[in-house]
Amino acid sequence: MNDPLSQIIAFVLMNFTATFTVVGLVIAVVIIAVRKRKGYDLWVTLLNWFLLVGIGITYIYNGIMHTVFGDLSASLIGWENNGFQAEVGYASLGMGIVGVIAASKRLPMSAKFLALVVPACFLWGAAATHIVDIVQNGNYSSHNAGTVLYTDIIIPVVGFALWFAALAARRSGAARKVFEEDRLA
Repeated sequence: MNDPLSQIIAFVLMNFTATFTVVGLVIAVVIIAVRKRKGYDLWVTLLNWFLLVGIGITYIYNGIMHTVFGDLSASLIGWENNGFQAEVGYASLGMGIVGVIAASKRLPMSAKFLALVVPACFLWGAAATHIVDIVQNGNYSSHNAGTVLYTDIIIPVVGFALWFAALAARRSGAARKVFEEDRLA
């Protein structure tokens, strides 16, 4: 696997949490640019694509990797496959499905927030586990101390930031509408 294309494909797939999150946000930015979205529409578009790809597709992929390719996943983390891989995989599939459902434009902001809570608990808990494993065992395997560790911490922060920005933009737009109606009365 020395040719550049193989190395790029391997890097993209091995760092899937970052890859899928970036892809989702890039798609959202293109849609925002083409449709000239502003205010609430801008933030909710970013949030919905983050939920669809950064959570939904990412954790469906993670679920497949941990259930179908459990031995490989465990070895990348630097652990033995002792059944926890399947459990992580099924939990990931559930998170992924919720992410896909939460990306719907019709769901209220409260449902979108709840769709961010479970992955945040999972990812921050995983990050803490990886850090403990690094400190106690010196485990610097690619999926224990690499990009996955950083995305375990950053992805929930991005999700909550997008949610709060969408909520603030919606409230700002609603307040502006009330102000304009009061001025006309």
